[in-house]
Amino acid sequence: MVSFLLVVILVVAVLVLIGFVMGYNKIRSADVRVAEALSGIDVELTRRASLIPSLVHTVQTFAAHEKGILDHVTDARAALTSATASASVADRSAAEAQLDTALAPLLALGQSYPQLNSSDNFLDLQRNLADTEDKLAFARQYYNDAVATLNRQLTTIPWMFVAPLTGVDQKEYYQTPR
Repeated sequence: MVSFLLVVILVVAVLVLIGFVMGYNKIRSADVRVAEALSGIDVELTRRASLIPSLVHTVQTFAAHEKGILDHVTDARAALTSATASASVADRSAAEAQLDTALAPLLALGQSYPQLNSSDNFLDLQRNLADTEDKLAFARQYYNDAVATLNRQLTTIPWMFVAPLTGVDQKEYYQTPR
C-alpha cells in the first residue's frame, strides 16, 4: 500500500513539474513574441523616419519659404527616433502622433505647389510613406495581438500560478496615434 501511495505521489509530482515547465515556456514564448512585435513597430517607425529627410529636401526645393513646416517635421522626426530607443510603448505612440501632426501640413503643400505635386520624387516618397503606414498598421495590430495573448496567459488558470515565477509582467497595448 505504501509503495502504491509513493508511486501516485511521484506521478502527481512529475505531472505538476511538467505543467510548470509547459506554463513557464508558454509564458516566456509569449513574452518573446511581444518583444519581437515591438521591434517590428520600431523597424517601420525607423523606415518612416528615414523617408522624412528626402521628403523635406524635395519640398524644400519647391517651397523653401515654408521653413516653419519643415523645421516642425524635422523636430518630430528627431523625437520619433529617440522614442524608438525608449522602452515605453506610450513614448513611441506619442512621438508617432507628433510626427503625424507635423507631416499633414507638409504633404498638403503638394496642393499649394502644383510643380511639387507633379515631381516624381515627391510622388514616390508619398507612395513609400503610404506603404510604410500600411506596414506600420499591421505591425501595431500584430503587437496588440501578441500583448493580448500574453496578458490572457498571465491572468488565466492554470498559467496564472506559474506567471509570478517567470518574471513576466502584463504589457501595455499600443495606442494608435490620433
